[in-house]
Amino acid sequence: MTQTDNSGRLITLIGGSGFLGRHAVRALARRGFRIRVAVRRPDLAGHLQPLGSVGQIMPVQANVRYPASLAAACEGADAVVNFVGVLQPGGAQSFAAVHAFGAEACARAAHEAGAKSFIQISAIGADANSASAYARTKAEGEARARAQFANAEVLRPSVVFGPEDDFFNRFATMARFSPALPLIGGGQTRFQPVFAGDVGEAIAQLIEAQAADGKTYELGGPEVLTFRQLLEFVLKVTGRKRLLAPLPFPVANIMGTVMQYLPGAPITADQVELLKSDNVVSAEAAKSGLTLEGLGIQPKAIEAIVPAYLYRYRKAGQFTKID
Repeated sequence: MTQTDNSGRLITLIGGSGFLGRHAVRALARRGFRIRVAVRRPDLAGHLQPLGSVGQIMPVQANVRYPASLAAACEGADAVVNFVGVLQPGGAQSFAAVHAFGAEACARAAHEAGAKSFIQISAIGADANSASAYARTKAEGEARARAQFANAEVLRPSVVFGPEDDFFNRFATMARFSPALPLIGGGQTRFQPVFAGDVGEAIAQLIEAQAADGKTYELGGPEVLTFRQLLEFVLKVTGRKRLLAPLPFPVANIMGTVMQYLPGAPITADQVELLKSDNVVSAEAAKSGLTLEGLGIQPKAIEAIVPAYLYRYRKAGQFTKID
């Protein structure tokens, strides 16, 4: 089988220097695409250059709150992907500005540049009627993007894991200093953790296929695990014994309301709202093949990836004996 020559196709990745974006950069570079990474600070995106050949990956300046910068970043692009999102708002980076206005501006820029496809990275749980501002604005962003780019594809991953993730690393850090980890809502919320590299492969496949089918894909890993099971996994991998303390939602709401004003808050009231709903691939998406498996990608389990980067949280690092 001969490999398709993609060297003539330029892909713009808006926010592509972040945790998830860098995995898409790697997957696209392997397929020979030329990649333009549009970020607020291109001078801090040098870590992407080794992922491709000389001149293949080019960081440029852009900000989703400034449409003119997006127009320049999307000029000549065959496909555009918007990764930009925030877990916690701050200053001008509000949920509405980033998730809703930003998605609309990115899709408009892609359409006006004549791109053949546009992919909006959203999240499982995006819901216009959610009590969570994060989930509501993610859903609004999807709608606004499709209003500007009719065949826009939406990818909704569950909680994403990988070496730089903000999930397993966060709780492993907490376990180093805290005698207990909080089981918010009793720890029964279900997740379907998905490897960032698998999401990157899905993006590359959709772009290479030039499908532009306007569908919504839900991306999850091979296992559905409760919040309690995930914390137990973190403790097992890091070799630490900690109390798992149930924290009722009303109490967690109060804590989140107070903590959300602190820099680097471990939990916010909005994140507590998110934990009230399961974060798993829907039966409808699975039945329709709008999943990783439907794209021919066998998702990787947390056991295959996470221990390789959580070992540094053990008392003696890689030399710690784990029972």
